[in-house]
Amino acid sequence: MAIKLKIPKARNRGESGRSRGKTGRAARDPIVRMALLGFLSVSLVVVGVFAYWYVKYDRIIEQRFRGPVFASSAKIFASPHMVRVGTKLTVSAIAAELRHAGYSEKDGEAQLGSYRAHGGSIEILPGPESYHSPEPATITVTDGAVSAINSRTSGDLEAYELEPQMLASLFDAEQRSKRQLVKYDDIPKVVVEAVTAIEDRRFFQHGGVNFMRLVEAAWIDFTHQRHQQGGSTITMQLSRAFFLTPEKTFKRKLIEMLIAVELEQKFSKQQIFEFYANRVDLGQRGSFTISGLAEGSRSYFNKDLKDITLPEAALLAGLIQAPSYLSPYRHPERALERRNTVIEAMVETGAITRADANKAKAMPLKLAPPNVEASDAPYFVDMVRDTVVGKLSEREVNEQEYRIYTTLDPDLQRAAAQAVETGIKLVDDQVTKMRTKKTKVGKNKFETTVAPGPQAQVALIAMDPHTGEIKALVGGRNYGTSQLNHALAKRPTGSIFKPFVYAAAVNTALDGSATVITPASTVADQPSTFTYGDQIYEPRNYKAEYHGDVTLRYALALSLNNATVKVAEEVGYDKVADLAKAAGIASVKATPAMALGAYDATPVDMTAAYTSFANGGLRLSPVFVNSVRNAKGDVIVNFETEKKQVLDPRIAFIMTNMLEGVMNFGTAYGVRSRGFSAPAAGKTGTSHDGWFAGYTSNLLCIVWVGYDDYSDIRLSGAQTAAPIWAEFMKKAVALPQYANVKPFSLPEGVVDVQLDKITNRLATPSCPDDYTIAFVAGTEPHDTCDQSGGVQGFFSRIFGGNSVKALPPPTSSENPQPAAGVQSSSGEEAGKKKSLFGKIVGVFKGDSGSQKSSDKNTPAPSKPQ
Repeated sequence: MAIKLKIPKARNRGESGRSRGKTGRAARDPIVRMALLGFLSVSLVVVGVFAYWYVKYDRIIEQRFRGPVFASSAKIFASPHMVRVGTKLTVSAIAAELRHAGYSEKDGEAQLGSYRAHGGSIEILPGPESYHSPEPATITVTDGAVSAINSRTSGDLEAYELEPQMLASLFDAEQRSKRQLVKYDDIPKVVVEAVTAIEDRRFFQHGGVNFMRLVEAAWIDFTHQRHQQGGSTITMQLSRAFFLTPEKTFKRKLIEMLIAVELEQKFSKQQIFEFYANRVDLGQRGSFTISGLAEGSRSYFNKDLKDITLPEAALLAGLIQAPSYLSPYRHPERALERRNTVIEAMVETGAITRADANKAKAMPLKLAPPNVEASDAPYFVDMVRDTVVGKLSEREVNEQEYRIYTTLDPDLQRAAAQAVETGIKLVDDQVTKMRTKKTKVGKNKFETTVAPGPQAQVALIAMDPHTGEIKALVGGRNYGTSQLNHALAKRPTGSIFKPFVYAAAVNTALDGSATVITPASTVADQPSTFTYGDQIYEPRNYKAEYHGDVTLRYALALSLNNATVKVAEEVGYDKVADLAKAAGIASVKATPAMALGAYDATPVDMTAAYTSFANGGLRLSPVFVNSVRNAKGDVIVNFETEKKQVLDPRIAFIMTNMLEGVMNFGTAYGVRSRGFSAPAAGKTGTSHDGWFAGYTSNLLCIVWVGYDDYSDIRLSGAQTAAPIWAEFMKKAVALPQYANVKPFSLPEGVVDVQLDKITNRLATPSCPDDYTIAFVAGTEPHDTCDQSGGVQGFFSRIFGGNSVKALPPPTSSENPQPAAGVQSSSGEEAGKKKSLFGKIVGVFKGDSGSQKSSDKNTPAPSKPQ
């Protein structure tokens, strides 16, 4: 059945027309038109702004990643470790040093080289980027010592240099970091899983921005009314690190998201993670920022990233959030909690099983030994930078990736850092004790207060006295607190200057002087007034104790002020000043105060000056850098020491012999009582500060301790600097490369003679109580102890005094002990006559803390030695 529908056409057309009419009227409505126009305008602005920022950052990204992602930089290396036949070493120690330098156990894994350990031997295979020519060698170790070194091309060798360790990259004023670059394929899977589990679980799925995570983070922040959640992906973190500031604004967040999207379009996920792994900051190592996961593995665990374990990977991943707050050295409980949080996150992502997690969480924090800041030699690195930049353009050095080979010995630097850390604590304790005051505030009630004051600073310089190479340097107690390098700060030298006075005196044997002065010559130690021009100078001995007529060796051993100025006066102030200037102490003026070290010099200056004694009279300028080379190993610049003959070798040896007396029975005897027994020469010094200068046959070291504000530390060099020196030298001689300490060798033209310690004349069988002393041949005494003529002659009495006080025999440097039955003279009256033997060793009570000093130019009665 057909159905017909009747449609009212006219009505429908009318309704349609009315509808169109309404629409037309709406379109013509000015408010609607303005709204539409505003919407279109805003849309165009948004699109335009987006396009502008997109194009802008597209160009920035292109420029940033056009060359190397991480800026090229020169690398600073330590001095190579020389292994010799007979050196006490183990195969495992050699392998550890090679690994630390960058070698691997498998061929081809590292460009520097590889090694293979075979029981009692180790084969070393330098790679194409090695410091050495690519000459392999095999080192054989027998019974804990190197028994043979064999080269494939050169046969048997007496010595072989191991690959030097990298200290740091050359840096500019804005950058001071350590970084080891690593490829994504070389990053262990456990590290990738740990980082993504805690930082960005959907890293391999999202397109740069995790919008769900952002919404969740925003909701948490809103409900807690504070910023707690970041919501940043790894790509966003990388965007911020490379291109943006850390300010927290909505605009920065939008730009961060935009850059992240662009990075995801330009690079693969693997490339982005590689950039992140090499860029992320993981805390501080000394004065350097730890940049990248590979450097973090080296700093915290002393191992390559490829060898990292699950709990170690979790710790590194956890540190990314707040490396300072979570530092495992300063806050181990926080670090452990954060590490376990990462392990739990890895369980949630399915990266590890619950059993793996429980096992990993049960592991303690296994860290490399805590880094002593000075072990990284930040002050030394600063000096190297200044030295190199003074010769070459910093831009050229970095862009060409030059290699800077320095003189630093990492083992010795570590010993220096540890000695300073230990010694400066002893200084702090003494300073605190002096500042502590106990006051009675009531019946049986006392109040203890500690007066405020500056903190003691320190410098230590260790040099090879035969090459001028600085082997270790500490410029302060904390580089992070103060970058002032105290090794380069000018300070009054105090009594470590006195040896130059006595050297000028003994040099009269060779310079044609009418009067010849020897170590056995006598000088009057008594209150004296010295005039220079229209000025009067009246030095005092410590506690105003005067010793009458004493030998020069005696005067130097006890650091007698009045006797020393008298020697300078008799020799001529100008001769002493000329010698000191020739040794590099430029500020010296020919005045009486000069004799007691009143003029300034830096610890580095004094180290170089003392090579005049330690190196046969040949003064060597300090050297910090050996060479700068390009990537092919070609030398760009060589640095060499400047040499100047300051003293005749005979005079240098006699001064060394006299300074051995200072160590064995003088003001530096505390070094012996602290357990350092190797043959050595040294001198204490006290001005406002404490000094100690000393050397063995193969190592010269100077220590300074004082306040930055120039105030008097009120402690002697024997109390402050000498213990640090002793601690350092004990550690130094325990190292294979410095263990072979020999007695100082007698040069041609010097004779040792035995003098009777009662009469100070040549000993005979009838005067068996004698001691040995060195003379320039031809200046030794000829009268014997059993002759009746006395010893007021040419050699024994040069100036002043009515009686001769002979020097007692030096105690053995092998096992120094003060003479039995000798009592301390601390209770004697000032100037009271004492027995000859008591004058020398009676200043000791059996330990260094009870020694008395004459180092102080104007000594305070309250100051102990």
